[in-house]
Amino acid sequence: MDGAAEGREALIAELTGEAIPGWAILSVQLNGIVAGALGVTETDVQCLHVLGRHGPATPGVLADYVNLTTGSASRMIDRLVAAGCVRRVPDPGDRRRVLIEPTREGLDRVTAAYAGLVARTREELAGFDDDQLAAVLRFVRSAEHGTAAEIRRLRSPAAETPGTDRG
Repeated sequence: MDGAAEGREALIAELTGEAIPGWAILSVQLNGIVAGALGVTETDVQCLHVLGRHGPATPGVLADYVNLTTGSASRMIDRLVAAGCVRRVPDPGDRRRVLIEPTREGLDRVTAAYAGLVARTREELAGFDDDQLAAVLRFVRSAEHGTAAEIRRLRSPAAETPGTDRG
């Protein structure tokens, strides 16, 4: 391997072995602190992110997004309703079904909880030019899709390990 290839491999190794896992751990810790401040669980915070990003969803869809059984998702929704973060509404397309939608208060509380991180991130990104920002965005979107694919793979029946529980 030549020097350039070794340098590239070292950067990739640092990203995949240290920087990204370290960032992921800190993100999990931050989500735990935010959940505690909101009086909900970390999975509940994930649900609020899903609703904020994708809009109202059925309990089953939310269960899939946050990797819960339907029973666990029902308990999650009950907690979020009690905390004033979501509400149950009839599905306008099928009045027999219910949708879970975020409340303005719930979205505002989550936005406020992450405001410091958003401000710091914006400050850090200000040092990047447009091409660099496009590359960062391309990587983050690619990593998001890759992570989703890995989750689907690990959820598949062939990948399940005896004794594991999703909810």
